[in-house]
Amino acid sequence: MPQSRVTTIEVPTPTGTISAALAVPDDSGPWPGVVVVHDGFGLSDDIRRNTARFADNGYLALAPDLFSRGSYVRCVRAVLRSMARRSGQAVDDLDAARRVLAGRADCTGRVGIAGFCMGGGFALVMGAKGFDVSAPFYPSIMRDYTFLEGESCPVVASYGRRDPLNIGNAPRLQRTLDRAGIANDVKVYPKAGHSFANDPPAQPILRIAGFGQDADATDDAYRRVFAFFGTHLGDGR
Repeated sequence: MPQSRVTTIEVPTPTGTISAALAVPDDSGPWPGVVVVHDGFGLSDDIRRNTARFADNGYLALAPDLFSRGSYVRCVRAVLRSMARRSGQAVDDLDAARRVLAGRADCTGRVGIAGFCMGGGFALVMGAKGFDVSAPFYPSIMRDYTFLEGESCPVVASYGRRDPLNIGNAPRLQRTLDRAGIANDVKVYPKAGHSFANDPPAQPILRIAGFGQDADATDDAYRRVFAFFGTHLGDGR
């Protein structure tokens, strides 16, 4: 279970400040940084727990709230539009979070990015925009990965075979990364569905549709992520 304390800070962006969850490791720094990107449920307690998990493993972790402005529906539309265009306010917000981490005295200056579902899509998008390593978990709403060719940082990606939103996407991503010569670790978990590393509401119902948490897949995915980050970002702990 996560042990690191999570606090709320303000992140300055080109269009004003947004709130973010910050988790700091218990041991002495400086540490590499990780920007954690939430799913469509927003900056929930579940995302805060995942943010703390990065800090528990030696990474200074920051999860910005991309839904800070306006109503939920309006924010979701704007954020998804920004991801599809690979530019705009949400992209600027994530870059601002990266700069906040990199500029802290307790950060080594190297920063990775990890995200879940919608956030996984942003982890891929931002992997081509200045981050040092990317860890997308089941990055849905994205089937064309060619924008990564020649630009992306190393990628460690995790999918569930039972995920109805990502049919065929894992091998498609791996082929793109391999073709571009980008270091990668792409794995599909045969018994897992979408959101296997999250704790979404109404899980019994969601499991019927191929969603829901899978502890074994989650533990293995994080093991791979931390090993990959250790190689390409630097060990935290």
